[in-house]
Amino acid sequence: MITGAGGRRRWTGEEKARIVAATLEPGAVVSVIARHHGLSPQQLFGWRRAARIAGAAVADVAPKFVPAVLEPEPGQRRGRGSSPGAAAIELEIAGVTVRIGDGARPRTIAAVIRTLKGAP
Repeated sequence: MITGAGGRRRWTGEEKARIVAATLEPGAVVSVIARHHGLSPQQLFGWRRAARIAGAAVADVAPKFVPAVLEPEPGQRRGRGSSPGAAAIELEIAGVTVRIGDGARPRTIAAVIRTLKGAP
């Protein structure tokens, strides 16, 4: 039962983020979580959609990573004779391969990745 002036419950951004994060857990059922918090499933799906569209970081959601594959450069052996500047990271984003050498600035890397993903 909803009581009080206006008949609406106000949710803080933190409460919404916590509830949305619960729906992202493996095996979570949105309608069960919605009922537990006194929401309709439609309202909770709306919150999820808004968080996804806004690209909002939802608390307690672990970032997702792809497996790292370590391969030596062709013709190069790793070991004592390897030069410290030989380290590199290779990313494939939107069909484009980006190789990042040792010493690249994090701001530059982030700008390249945002550009490739089409983010503002």
